[in-house]
Amino acid sequence: MADTANIYAANNTRYEKMAYNRVGRSGLKFPAVSLGLWHNFGSKDNYDNMKAMCRAAFDHGITQFDLANNYGPVYGSAESSLGRLMEEDFRPYRDELIITTKAGYDMWDGPYGDHGSRKYLMASIDQSLRRMKLDYVDIFYHHRMDKETPLEETMTALADIVRSGKALYAGVSNYDREYTQKAVELLKDLHCPFIVNQRRYSIFDRTIEEDGVKAYCKEAGIGIIAFSPLAQGMLTDKYLHGIPDDSRIARDPRFLRAGDLTEARLEQIGRLNELAGQRGQTLAQMALSWVLKDDEVCSVLIGASKPEQIVENISVTEHADFTKEELELIEEIITA
Repeated sequence: MADTANIYAANNTRYEKMAYNRVGRSGLKFPAVSLGLWHNFGSKDNYDNMKAMCRAAFDHGITQFDLANNYGPVYGSAESSLGRLMEEDFRPYRDELIITTKAGYDMWDGPYGDHGSRKYLMASIDQSLRRMKLDYVDIFYHHRMDKETPLEETMTALADIVRSGKALYAGVSNYDREYTQKAVELLKDLHCPFIVNQRRYSIFDRTIEEDGVKAYCKEAGIGIIAFSPLAQGMLTDKYLHGIPDDSRIARDPRFLRAGDLTEARLEQIGRLNELAGQRGQTLAQMALSWVLKDDEVCSVLIGASKPEQIVENISVTEHADFTKEELELIEEIITA
């Protein structure tokens, strides 16, 4: 007799509270909050916790799982974890999910496992699909600008991957305005559905405003999905009283180091935390709401180390509005 105790059945109310935003001028909609598998889904992480996080996400309307070929560590292991999750839990729900992956950073040894060549991208999508046990991904991204490879070569490879049915849409990540505009023009000529640029964006990181990408994407009908909206954990209350043993700084200081938490930065975090409390939110919730405050960002990518964090942060979709005074105070705090 089959053991049915651990068979996953998604929550019947999963679509009742999540907001879904159109991606640029495409027909696709993203959940306002999406789950990134950048951290905590590698070969060294706890699989049962991964499963609990993905179940919690989907049960609350998060339909998008975002990956890249080199997410781990080790490289490829986040995709392999998702492949196992697809087999055990999510295969019946494949048509309700947006699953994305990327290629563009270092992935395998030798001259063909990095950057933006046609050889690398074609090999990478095949490897990714095998690891994830999928026939296609919904979006395949070029992960970063490569100024040594002609952009025509990279974009033609993306278009051919879409034509082959291995991806439904093309996207780019970490592209500045100049490269985004060129990509739009090339992919339009190639009749390829290019719909999204994935960029870092947070209260502390305004690069997409400064380099013009945010305004250009709106004008061109390209969606923006924001990653690192919590500035690698700085836009939470976890560092206001020291560095916890289970924090990212303590476990994996590649992207956030103790030296980043200067006295001035901690003072800013403290003041932002006070404002969040006045809004009835945690600092993390307010930081996510801030990214979603206008229609130029269609989704915010969150990472998590436990299911409770996902559930807590989903509520931001209900409180993404700010008063003029609140926005002015945020600007005053970060420029002090």
